[in-house]
Amino acid sequence: MRDRMKVRDEIDRSYVTIESPVGTLTLVATTTGLSELLFDKPAATDVRRALGRPSPRRSVLAESARQLREYFAGKRSTFEIPLDLSGTEFQRRAWLGLLDIPFGATRSYAEHAARIGHPRAVRAVGAANGRNPIAIIVPCHRLVGSDGSLTGFGGGLSAKAWLLELERTAAAR
Repeated sequence: MRDRMKVRDEIDRSYVTIESPVGTLTLVATTTGLSELLFDKPAATDVRRALGRPSPRRSVLAESARQLREYFAGKRSTFEIPLDLSGTEFQRRAWLGLLDIPFGATRSYAEHAARIGHPRAVRAVGAANGRNPIAIIVPCHRLVGSDGSLTGFGGGLSAKAWLLELERTAAAR
């Protein structure tokens, strides 16, 4: 998946919405790849309003929706979707590191900071994680507190708990 990630260089965006076990998700794509996965909150409503009508014909959106449905059904543990991430170099490094956390596993923010080469940047890793534009696919839900407790997640802690349980159950099979 790493080789498919590019820095955003297009502004042409379109979207679709899908229903999921963690609520309505808005998937946004550019001509380069998937650029956002938004939970049903005011920001998603604002994006949909700004972009107008959904565009289900954009192939990356259809493929993203298909792969997410497989994931939610417990039949997919990795994603093969071109991504179009926009962020600072540090954020991209933190996000790329999330892709290395195995399906069904978790890592603390401190462990993640050390693995991406910034062992003293735990808070910065947390901030980058909070700005992850493509939750679930770039699995920020796999980061937990140093004591294993669930900490912030854009979709809410109940969604984070649901995603982690889905992965633990599917990985155990």
